[in-house]
Amino acid sequence: MAATLTPTQVRRRSLQSGTIGAIVEWYEYTIYGVAAALVFGHLFFPDLAPGIGQIVSLATFGVGFLARPVGAFVAGHLGDRIGRKSTLILTFSVMTVATAAIGLVPAYEQIGVAAPLLLCVLRLAQGFAVGGEWGGAAIIAVENAPRTRRGYFGAWPQIGVSAGLLLGTAAVSLASWISGDAFDTWGWRLPFLLSTVLAGVGFAIRLRATESPAFLAEKAKMDAELERRKAPAAVLLRDHRRPLLITVFGRFAEAGNYYLFTTFILSYVTTTLGVPKSYGLTASMIGAAVNIVMIPVFGAVSDRIGRGRTFLLGGALIVLTTWPVFALVHTGRLWAIVAGVVLFLALGHAMVYAPLPALYCEMFPTAVRYSGISIGYQMASVLLASFTPALAGAMVLWADGSLWMVIAFAVVTTLIAMTAIAFAPDHRDRELDEIGERAPKPASASVTKTAV
Repeated sequence: MAATLTPTQVRRRSLQSGTIGAIVEWYEYTIYGVAAALVFGHLFFPDLAPGIGQIVSLATFGVGFLARPVGAFVAGHLGDRIGRKSTLILTFSVMTVATAAIGLVPAYEQIGVAAPLLLCVLRLAQGFAVGGEWGGAAIIAVENAPRTRRGYFGAWPQIGVSAGLLLGTAAVSLASWISGDAFDTWGWRLPFLLSTVLAGVGFAIRLRATESPAFLAEKAKMDAELERRKAPAAVLLRDHRRPLLITVFGRFAEAGNYYLFTTFILSYVTTTLGVPKSYGLTASMIGAAVNIVMIPVFGAVSDRIGRGRTFLLGGALIVLTTWPVFALVHTGRLWAIVAGVVLFLALGHAMVYAPLPALYCEMFPTAVRYSGISIGYQMASVLLASFTPALAGAMVLWADGSLWMVIAFAVVTTLIAMTAIAFAPDHRDRELDEIGERAPKPASASVTKTAV
């Protein structure tokens, strides 16, 4: 069936697969973060003091990030060897099963210590799935995009995080309204169980996607060349260390900061400021909605002015606005919390996040592209995003309620990312299949090197 599709149809299906699948997976990932901020502390860690229980609950959110590199290695290998589409279906299946199972885990009162243990195991499964999801969604969109619009096409799967945040917080809000006082008992489970319905939509769309011509051509070469039969991760670590490091550190502007301005703030305004949880949920939903609109805009901007310039402008905005954003949140007023979250998500975050898929895909050759961007992306998740909400909560305790340590953390990590991206090559005018690997040694004398 794929052979009869026009190039436009192939691009549309690939874009739908990467975008819708990412939205569903990030919905599933988001509802865990919201539940960890609101109810998991007293449901699964009731023997701990409230403040400590809250930090431990947020730490379980970070546990999922520990499995991301494993998922990235496995999915990267499969994605580079057997195909992007099949690998994305696998990661989608694992995520859906784990999410639905979390909605069925009994609380500590029912089964004791087994409850938090089961929660952590299922969270690890979620992390494994997401570890391979981002790279595949980005690649299937970028590899099928026209050369001059790779930034725009690649930006669409990026809306998955905020669209998932919007749907997830909306689902939690609806569940809270439906269950009322019983939200802590059974209402929180509804968004997790709802994920099975959303997953059906995602599966139907993913099954219609096709592999990119770039990957199919590369797979044909892999079948004929012994050198290419080596594990993609081994080739990546041997020949592509510089772009891998750029991929890791380039995420520092958004990897942890996104969770500071969503998950951590949701916990901060309810536990430290003592305002209703609806304030944080409202801010998250409005901010996510604006972020969804702005990410494709800045993806298109990166096609015009370059990925690096777009990113650096966004990084500068994060550095300049972090203190004002937290100052607004600290007032405890609904309008100020909403304004702060929207300011971060609509400008700084959208500008640094939108160009990443195209930028990263343009740094790696097809044979190791899935491995390269997945491993680099998820290593950054472990280094930064994993325990950022819990770390931020601890910083607030250490600073006696002050946010200065959190602000410094956001600024320093963003400056690190800006430094890394300043060294990224600009390959937006090159075809993806022209971005080659280091050539193998010829039988005769010299070694010819192709640009990486």
